[in-house]
Amino acid sequence: MGVAMELEVYKKDGTKSGEKVKLSEEIFGVEPNLHLIYRAVRTYLDNQRQGTAKVKTRAEVRGGGRKPFRQKHTGMARQGTSRSPVMVGGGAIFGPKPHDFTSTLPATMRRAARKSALSIKARDGQIKVVEDFTFGGPKTKEMAVVLKALDLGGTKTLLLLAKPDAAVVKSGRNIQRLQVAQADKASTYDFVNTQVLLIQKSALEILQNTFKN
Repeated sequence: MGVAMELEVYKKDGTKSGEKVKLSEEIFGVEPNLHLIYRAVRTYLDNQRQGTAKVKTRAEVRGGGRKPFRQKHTGMARQGTSRSPVMVGGGAIFGPKPHDFTSTLPATMRRAARKSALSIKARDGQIKVVEDFTFGGPKTKEMAVVLKALDLGGTKTLLLLAKPDAAVVKSGRNIQRLQVAQADKASTYDFVNTQVLLIQKSALEILQNTFKN
């Protein structure tokens, strides 16, 4: 695929650390399977649906026990109930009912889809590796400074962490175009729904160990 399998490691101030990391060709250099990516994204989005939309049928609408007007000599079509779907206030015809949209994808396909998404990011130069960093607490301004130093201010970015870090998560949650996730928990949808993957160095190791065969 012609992927540069080595990347510079940056410090959080935007300067190069002088260190390079090697991307596993087994994960970042595979031939992308676009259909698998589609399947994984479709499954993810289906599973976000609540499926609670519901309207009442003529059997469920209140009232309508009495014939609204006499059968003949009105000049109108005969009606047996005011809750008929053709009447104002009547029930709905073929309206939505509660439905479970949950779908599943085999683990091997999910893994292959994530590899495909990561390989596309690597091919397009949309991966940046940064040294591990954290904050003393929720520091939105400090997180914004880090992103700006890495030339990612205003860029839709997914920051991958090796393990849960409440300080980093809380520092990033009010930045509109930033999402923070654990490397081994991120989905195919997370990878494709961003412009740049910003990966902490230790998270890259987790990522490569999680998705290797």
